[in-house]
Amino acid sequence: MFFRLLNDPAKLLLTIPALIWALSFHEFCHGLAAWWAGDPTAERAGRLSLNPLDHFDLVGTLMLLICGFGWAKPVPIDARYFKHPKLDLIIVSLAGVAGNILTAVLTVLFWKFAGDRVYLITGRTGIRFLEIMISLNLGLAAFNLIPIPPLDGSRVLEAFLPYKYMRYYWWLESYGMWILLALLFTGIIDVLFYPIMSVFYSFAKWLINF
Repeated sequence: MFFRLLNDPAKLLLTIPALIWALSFHEFCHGLAAWWAGDPTAERAGRLSLNPLDHFDLVGTLMLLICGFGWAKPVPIDARYFKHPKLDLIIVSLAGVAGNILTAVLTVLFWKFAGDRVYLITGRTGIRFLEIMISLNLGLAAFNLIPIPPLDGSRVLEAFLPYKYMRYYWWLESYGMWILLALLFTGIIDVLFYPIMSVFYSFAKWLINF
């Protein structure tokens, strides 16, 4: 993906701000949801912020540019502060995904009601940026729903697992990053990613044609 973007400098310039927003808002939503649930850890760590530098992860950003999949620096969460640990863990884990979906939905609605004006003012460039914002945010949301650590879907899985199976989850968490990278480079991740992404795209198309 990154090398294709190098051949299209204009798209690269449009992708970078969309990428910065998608990653930063994703992590901010995690921190905000945790704070609402009673956990001050993210706030104390300075992560309850929309400043991209507070959430920047070099490997995750490069992976997103090169492979189309990536992540930001995870927001620290301490579930001991949660009043309803399992429910709060699910809400906090899905908050980042919800933030990306919200961004995509608002962008679709903006395109639907103001797309003609955007085109008149910016030409095709503005429309391309809206397309990138939608696809990038939906892609990040779909990717994070995959139940492999350190992705958000794994935290949802953790909340539902009976205690007797937790040792298997902890083993998976220990090697999660390596498993994830192996799935990325072999392309096996597509089997998990594209069904989720197709649902999101179908929803976006329905919304813009509604």
